[in-house]
Amino acid sequence: MLTVFGDIRSGNCLKVKWMLDLLGKDYSWVETDIMSGGSRTADFLAMNPAGQVPTIVLDDGRTLAQSNAILLHFAEGTPYVPEDAYDRARMFEWLFWEQYSHEPYVAVARFQRLYLGKTASEVEPRLMERGRAALDRLEAALSEDEWLAGASPSVADLALVAYTRLAHEGGFDLSPLPNVRRWIARVETVFGIS
Repeated sequence: MLTVFGDIRSGNCLKVKWMLDLLGKDYSWVETDIMSGGSRTADFLAMNPAGQVPTIVLDDGRTLAQSNAILLHFAEGTPYVPEDAYDRARMFEWLFWEQYSHEPYVAVARFQRLYLGKTASEVEPRLMERGRAALDRLEAALSEDEWLAGASPSVADLALVAYTRLAHEGGFDLSPLPNVRRWIARVETVFGIS
């Protein structure tokens, strides 16, 4: 059976869970608490030397890490990977941007505030500035289109909603971003996220 090693508090892990649930995949979830070193044990590092969750073990024993790679693996051949080459490239563009320009700021601010207990004044201002810039970038993109990569929802929407919908936990105010808020509601509806 497919096994997912993940920390349920992590947006990167949740987006994998949401995709598997949406597709009706049978899997076993192994809760891996990153705060207590669950991804740093010898057994875990033998499976994933990067020591990160999520990590999956396929039925045949092969492993795969990195949330967006896992999403793409399972979404292959579904409507969530655009058939049109340009729309598919835009989906990849958003996935790369999510891990480079969104998650390192929005998710890290959330982690520091929610899990490390830092106050707003203790979070590095540059982190907040770049997180706000990422959310503003989403707002601008969603003023032109309902979805990030083409005329229908894709893996890019699922990947980016994971931490965007929780941005307030990192101290980001979504109230001035109406396009983002409407998009979050659309993505949650389509992907069955509660």
